[in-house]
Amino acid sequence: MSADPALEKLLSSINMHKHNLDGTAHLEIDGNRILGSGSVPGFYLETDTSGDGIIVRVRVEAGYRFEKPVHLCFGMLPEEGIQKIDMAVDVEEGAAVSFLAHCSFPNAVDVQHLMDARLNVGPNARYSYFERHVHAENGGINVVPKSVIRLAEGARFKTEFELLKGRVGILDMDYSATAEARSQLDMLARIYAREDDRVKIREAAELNGEGATGVLVSHLAVRGDASAEIYSDLSANAPGCRGHVDCKEIVQDRGKARAIPIVSVNHPLAHVTHEAAIGSVDSKQLQTLMARGLDEEDATDLIIQGLLS
Repeated sequence: MSADPALEKLLSSINMHKHNLDGTAHLEIDGNRILGSGSVPGFYLETDTSGDGIIVRVRVEAGYRFEKPVHLCFGMLPEEGIQKIDMAVDVEEGAAVSFLAHCSFPNAVDVQHLMDARLNVGPNARYSYFERHVHAENGGINVVPKSVIRLAEGARFKTEFELLKGRVGILDMDYSATAEARSQLDMLARIYAREDDRVKIREAAELNGEGATGVLVSHLAVRGDASAEIYSDLSANAPGCRGHVDCKEIVQDRGKARAIPIVSVNHPLAHVTHEAAIGSVDSKQLQTLMARGLDEEDATDLIIQGLLS
């Protein structure tokens, strides 16, 4: 049993228990209060709560590679409040680290979650980050994550943002990245917006080094009176750069969706592609599922789940 009931409640909100963190690097934050943390050799974590939020500094030592993912849980148990996190991560040359992050706001009525992150992935280093949001059903939350990402030569970076459980509320995401030679960048967002949720995503990446690659993928479903705007900007500026932008949005009821893909190629030996599809569910898929016994609502949900899986 944890000495802090808030930690137990926070972990319970994501169906997790403290003993699952044994032997792993981890950090748990409720509002602007640190509930728990732990480091392992090669993974150095510093926190500071003296300001109006929480400062988090992470350094992954050169050459270290970790079998278990680092677990992060940023949440807020009260119905109201502001969580503000300033985070910087440095992954040094040749290191490899993955993060499993949960952002849980199970009781939010009027909550703001503000994240300002700077991520540096060193030469030939590896970084992956899976972020799952768990929200309340009333939409009373404003999520504003901003990240500036720098990839050194040969670095690999992968991030996946998932917001499928509970109402989105308001999401205003802004990620930008630069990639040096032979580095790889992959960004994926999967979001289900309902009722009057509002989603705005801006993802921008500059492939500046020879042979750098980048993929920006956004898959969303918009129902009720929800709205979504996806702005994807990918530029290839050196020989051998390859990039792709993929935006798919299913719109139902009175929902509104907008996709703005911008692709730029600034070298004759670079190549970038994009595809965007916005509309209702595919009618052939819908008919096939209904022919197999599902009603229209269940068939639509199944198609949306397939898009967001």
